[in-house]
Amino acid sequence: MNLFVTVLEIVAPVFLLALVGFAWVKFGFEYRVEFVTRLAMTLAAPCLMFTALMKTDIDPAALTTLSIASLATYGAIALVLAIGLKLAGLEQRTYLVALIFGNTGNLGLPLALFAFGPEGLSYALVVFAVMAVLSFTFGIWVVSGGGSFLRALKEPIVSATLLGALFLWQGWETPRFLTSALELIGQMLIPLMLITLGVAVARLTPGRIGQAFVLSFIKVALCSAIAFGIAGLFDLNEIARAVLIVQIATPVAVTSYMLAEKYGADADAVAGLVVVSTLMSVAAIPLLLAILL
Repeated sequence: MNLFVTVLEIVAPVFLLALVGFAWVKFGFEYRVEFVTRLAMTLAAPCLMFTALMKTDIDPAALTTLSIASLATYGAIALVLAIGLKLAGLEQRTYLVALIFGNTGNLGLPLALFAFGPEGLSYALVVFAVMAVLSFTFGIWVVSGGGSFLRALKEPIVSATLLGALFLWQGWETPRFLTSALELIGQMLIPLMLITLGVAVARLTPGRIGQAFVLSFIKVALCSAIAFGIAGLFDLNEIARAVLIVQIATPVAVTSYMLAEKYGADADAVAGLVVVSTLMSVAAIPLLLAILL
């Protein structure tokens, strides 16, 4: 009973804030997703990333190990899914990126914070940064047929990660007034991303629901299993292991739909994956947390 209450306390704020965004749209209020997303990813996320890394007490070597483990996990998932999609006759351009990269920002960061505290958030930000770099390089290359590593380096979230890692490594800190200001800006990120997730889901027009259900189930099972195996291989500590598994197992990201829409893949099919996998996560994530806690 105590475990059930603990898990409920973790996931309830996450889904309630997403429900706020969903209801906001259904009541007909205006919400400019593009503006809010740009504000979150250009300003709030870099500030949160930088201050969290700068102030963390985690050994930099542990963060480096988690970065490598995250890369290995995404690589293994990509390989298995690429083979599976080819055997199933499904288009790689539409499904591969959507099934590899979960919603590590909108859902993963809040879950890590609520479940594992500031230490968990620091670990989750590392996984999120790895995912962001891969999305802006490998992800765009798959969906559009072209991509550039330089494009990823231009993203503020990547620059903030590198700068935060430098400050952590050298033991530097910004002046207190600047740190406080950056932390205030960074605190916008989690509520903004959760509300935006609800808004985005409310506006999607899903397609191929039956197929989306099967693929969503495969995604959460496959990603959880591979992340569990890689975490053991790299001998991650308990919190880093749990964060990696939860982050990797998050549902299909709304950004996958945006990429499909922008580059001419089957956007309706990806929308179906976003909606179904997000709804499935209402049951899957509490179950996963109950296993990990």
